[in-house]
Amino acid sequence: MFDNLSDKLESVFKKLRGQGVMTEDNIKEALREVRLALLEADVNFKVVRDFVENVRLKAVGTQVLTSLSPGQQVIRIVHDELVSVMGGGEDNSLDLAAKPPVAIMMVGLQGAGKTTTCGKLGNLLKKQRRRPLLVPADIYRPAAIEQLKTVGRQLGLEVFNSSADQKPVDICTNAMKFAELNGYDTVILDTAGRHQIDDFLMNELAEIKAAVLPREILLVADAMTGQEAVNVAVGFNDLLDISGVVLSKLDGDAKGGAALSIRAVTGKPIKFAGLGEKLDALEVFHADRLVSRILGMGDVLTLVEKAQSVFDGKEAELLQQKLKKNQFDLEDFLNQMQQIKKLGSMESIMGMIPGMGKMMKQMKGAQPSENEIKRIEAIIRSMTPGERANHSIINGSRRLRIAKGSGTTVPEVNQLLKRFTEAQKMMKQLQKLGPKGLMKSMGGFGKGMMPFR
Repeated sequence: MFDNLSDKLESVFKKLRGQGVMTEDNIKEALREVRLALLEADVNFKVVRDFVENVRLKAVGTQVLTSLSPGQQVIRIVHDELVSVMGGGEDNSLDLAAKPPVAIMMVGLQGAGKTTTCGKLGNLLKKQRRRPLLVPADIYRPAAIEQLKTVGRQLGLEVFNSSADQKPVDICTNAMKFAELNGYDTVILDTAGRHQIDDFLMNELAEIKAAVLPREILLVADAMTGQEAVNVAVGFNDLLDISGVVLSKLDGDAKGGAALSIRAVTGKPIKFAGLGEKLDALEVFHADRLVSRILGMGDVLTLVEKAQSVFDGKEAELLQQKLKKNQFDLEDFLNQMQQIKKLGSMESIMGMIPGMGKMMKQMKGAQPSENEIKRIEAIIRSMTPGERANHSIINGSRRLRIAKGSGTTVPEVNQLLKRFTEAQKMMKQLQKLGPKGLMKSMGGFGKGMMPFR
């Protein structure tokens, strides 16, 4: 989402790094370009104005740290101010410290991804050992109730039984009673949305709020809509006093102005970020991590957390032993690809590693695409267990069978086997080289595992 903004800020910072001494004039010129970059990213103009002025005052009035160049000092100030604008350092956790069941009221316009976000939030709370109940209270949008039931089935979450002939406030109050009687500690209310804010919608939501007294009222705002998302947030906050925001579709290709504006304008924290269509693609929002991504500094903490939630410790230890003994085979390779896919797209993973996001842009087409990864999986899955364990037995007739079974060609099968053989040799060498040798050799390793290039 922030590619254009990241590129423009990188251009500004590049000029700053090349200057030995920072003066008020060159700071002013740099901030003019930062201001234009933020406005082009659809950031609220009042937010931009205050942001630039705050950076200017800090940059001109601060003493340059001996550990940083003047240019680096400005970059640090921009980083810290961006974090501040998005609520860095604030407590954005859910307020669930109350006698159960605790109600969480989800509000927003149609198309923002509210129903799916209800499921994602329920899934997140389930992983935290809570027992959530999903409540479909949108009786106006066709199939909204069935959609939430489908999401609930996919996630193994209980969904309250409601119908379109009931009043939304009755659905919500009955769901709270049901939750109390059946041991559910959290009730997630999927309320109705509209194409725009209107009195009928707000009156209905106000009734629900008065009836169930939710601990949290979360606005699901579509990050793809830019300034419109900010206007919507202001409208809902004025009438309902929301407790926080969930930014959906933050993985899209919009300019990103909503993410940079919404907290500053409403004063309410961004609590979660939706980063994909998958039902586990909801993350607790960390302003400092998002800013690091925007400024090309990566997001190692999130990557580590994702890896810890996906990779099994025993499996990792077993794999390490196999690597030491040079027993890494195609079955292991397939398993690792499956694990890595759970972390997200290759692009999102690389973007979390400092410096790799920029390198990915420079190497357009050099990294394997999602389709190529699927093709590799299809080829390996078309092999027998014996062939995966010992690929040297795969002769001409076996290659033909594998190609037909995977919907690929014999040359593609040959390429995969050739690259895998090269990678095996490289891993054996890396075991001898140790950590320093590993770092020097990393550039060639990725190439060895890209069979369709």
